Amino acid sequence: MALFFKPYFDAMADVKSGVYGVTSMSEWRPSLGTGFSGFWKRAKFSVKLAFLEKEILTFALLQWACIAAGYFLWVRMIGWIPPSVWHDAGSQHGSPIADLILFAWSFIVVGAVAFPLGLLNGCMGAVHFLNRQGQGSTILKCLRIVLPEAWPIWIFQWIDGWWTVNRILDRLPKKNGSGTIERVMAEPLYYAWKLATIGILPALVTGRGLLDAGKRSVGLVHDRFADVAILRAGYSALCWIIGVGTYIGTICFFIAFPRLVNFHAPVEQGIFKFYFWAGVPLVAAVGAIMLFLHPVYVISACDIYADYVASHEENLMLPPPPGGTSYRSAVAAALLLVLLLAAVALFRGHLGIAGLLSR
Repeated sequence: MALFFKPYFDAMADVKSGVYGVTSMSEWRPSLGTGFSGFWKRAKFSVKLAFLEKEILTFALLQWACIAAGYFLWVRMIGWIPPSVWHDAGSQHGSPIADLILFAWSFIVVGAVAFPLGLLNGCMGAVHFLNRQGQGSTILKCLRIVLPEAWPIWIFQWIDGWWTVNRILDRLPKKNGSGTIERVMAEPLYYAWKLATIGILPALVTGRGLLDAGKRSVGLVHDRFADVAILRAGYSALCWIIGVGTYIGTICFFIAFPRLVNFHAPVEQGIFKFYFWAGVPLVAAVGAIMLFLHPVYVISACDIYADYVASHEENLMLPPPPGGTSYRSAVAAALLLVLLLAAVALFRGHLGIAGLLSR
């Protein structure tokens, strides 16, 4: 097992070293106006492609559904934790066992959602590359391109998704101000990670291995830093605007529907209901990002990568590896992960998880 995953760990280590290199380059960051205008220019081509190839909208809708399902699946674990445990969480009698179980549950949920998200991202990129070669796209044709790289796409999406989820949680207002310096210092590193990995997905879709994709992504950033930085700045700024709007919208949502959560009761008694109903404005905001912003970002990243490959006079699309059946093990592993989540949800009492959460 260790030998199987070693190439992926090596590839991520290579990207990690590239991240620190990008951090030293990223003293220049495009202004807000430059980011907006650059993203808008890229959006024109992406929207035109989406109208030409309807599969892009299908992939975006499926991604939205996957994230919504993952969120409400994650919330179920919060509902299993008794109020007494939440009450003790802020005291010295807090339960480390409950923390570990919630951490493991969150990590596995992110992994389960990362598999379809990664494949759907790859399918969006496949639409762009097929269009660039003058070919029409179908869902089946896109899957034939992406599935041979199911393992590296999944592992990369899992790592990226886990980091993104943690950054979103760190950005939320905290009851106490502890860890503020650490959170501020982590933001530039996350920004550098997003820049350094922007070419990994396009490289994987076009037939490169994960190790090669990591090196090419870092090389892409060094070669076309302005294009990558402007695209990322525009996308991040628009996501921040939607995020702030979601925070305000969530407050307005609970003001408009005060009976959903009893805010006069102790906080620990309403945590599950709060997170459950907060998912309504949150999922709506995710829909706006996944339907309007994310396709533009993925297609634009693929476009920048294609130009980078063309400038080096290399073949854009490589033939699939011989055999091409390794994706079956990735699909089987993803299904096992989903079955594991279902087993925990249905038989948590028999497995002793409910008792551990009650301590």
